[in-house]
Amino acid sequence: MLYLTSDDFPIFVPFGVIGFYRYLWYLIRLAAATTYRPIPLPENPTYIASEDVTIIVPTIDAGEEFKEAANSWLVGKPKEILIITEEKMLGPLQDLANQRLQMSHGIKNTTTDIIVFADDDAIWPPTMLPYVLACFEDQKVGGVGTSQRVQSVGSRMTVWEVLAAFRLTIRNIEIASSTHIDGGLPCLSGRTAAYRTVILKDPDFLHGFTHDYWLGKYQLNSGDDKFLTRWMVSHGWNTYVQCCKEVELLSTMKPNWRFLKQVLRWTRNTWRSDLRSLFMERHIWTSHPYVAYTMVDKLFNPLTLLVGPCLVSYLMYKSTIPVDQGGYHLPWNILLSYFVWLSATRTLKLMPHLWHQPEHIIYTGWGTRAGIGDASAATAALAAQDKMQDEKNNNPYQQQRSYSVNEASPFADEPSPYRDDPNTPSSATPIFSTRHTGRKASVGHRRRAVEDDGVELQVGFAR
Repeated sequence: MLYLTSDDFPIFVPFGVIGFYRYLWYLIRLAAATTYRPIPLPENPTYIASEDVTIIVPTIDAGEEFKEAANSWLVGKPKEILIITEEKMLGPLQDLANQRLQMSHGIKNTTTDIIVFADDDAIWPPTMLPYVLACFEDQKVGGVGTSQRVQSVGSRMTVWEVLAAFRLTIRNIEIASSTHIDGGLPCLSGRTAAYRTVILKDPDFLHGFTHDYWLGKYQLNSGDDKFLTRWMVSHGWNTYVQCCKEVELLSTMKPNWRFLKQVLRWTRNTWRSDLRSLFMERHIWTSHPYVAYTMVDKLFNPLTLLVGPCLVSYLMYKSTIPVDQGGYHLPWNILLSYFVWLSATRTLKLMPHLWHQPEHIIYTGWGTRAGIGDASAATAALAAQDKMQDEKNNNPYQQQRSYSVNEASPFADEPSPYRDDPNTPSSATPIFSTRHTGRKASVGHRRRAVEDDGVELQVGFAR
């Protein structure tokens, strides 16, 4: 690289400035994450899981990992577990499943002080709940998150799962550092997050949560964890993340190219939410300035990511011109130097992950700054999936029953979708309440008590 700079040093200055900036802030984040400390267990806890915790699990397509996840929740002995689900629906109705409506019904039927939302594949360590509840000893804390790690679906991780593992390792560093620096974080991940029930029972919250629109006309179903985090910030509540082995959950990821679809969805949610936080709500600037900086940094990431390839392409073009006419050295020198730099810096950035799983070093060339692959591949994969879905919908054997979307749309504004009146028509929302309220149970309602652990497990089905 020094040999190349002998031609024309100034051309490398922008490249060096951007690299210095990126890795200086990475070292700052790494130092902050290293000095971060989780909140220890109190001697006399205010909150006890068996009395104060309700776990809410919205799901429509749980896999085999749900059994292991449910067993891990029961180990913590919460007071009750509300599983809010739907019966399998054919055709277009299955696309109408709305996780926010499921969560709002769980909130309305909770009687404990603390609500814990969990994905149906989130596998907890036995010490999860005590360490999460320890953060609520501070009465200013309204939401608590956890660190995460990837659990392989098969006997060994696929390349997609390794990329997801890279992503979670970087995320764990980012949330630990932001929590340590200014007490905030960009998002309390929906895989597992705990909140004070009094915050979520607020009618204003329930209305905003189930009537959240992008640009005033596109109702949002995903991004519920981003909405919850923004609500904490805008209403003066503190958040905290417990990053330690005692609260490190395991979660499965898509073991194939469909992981790119997940990344595409997460990226869309991040951009929508961060733009709102920075330029519409603007509470983040005064509450958590460091988190605001990281949000702005992510907005410019795509641009700075392109600087390297563009500069290298320009230098390779210039290398086709003789040196005595203002050209540079051979193009393969430039290209080789660039790939050596990429490999070295990516390996350095992923060293916290490779320290624990060194066998993943062969995948370091696949990742980007966020630990993912080419974003354009996600768009192509999504287009292919849509094409397959269209072909399936055109299959006459898949159309033996028709539905009217207007009859059961969960997106209707009137009547309110978070109403909990059993005598009202079910067309307002296809999801029933899942906690027993003393009323006569509907046909689709099931409830089961786990007597050995004293945990009431309740499941609601919607028709």
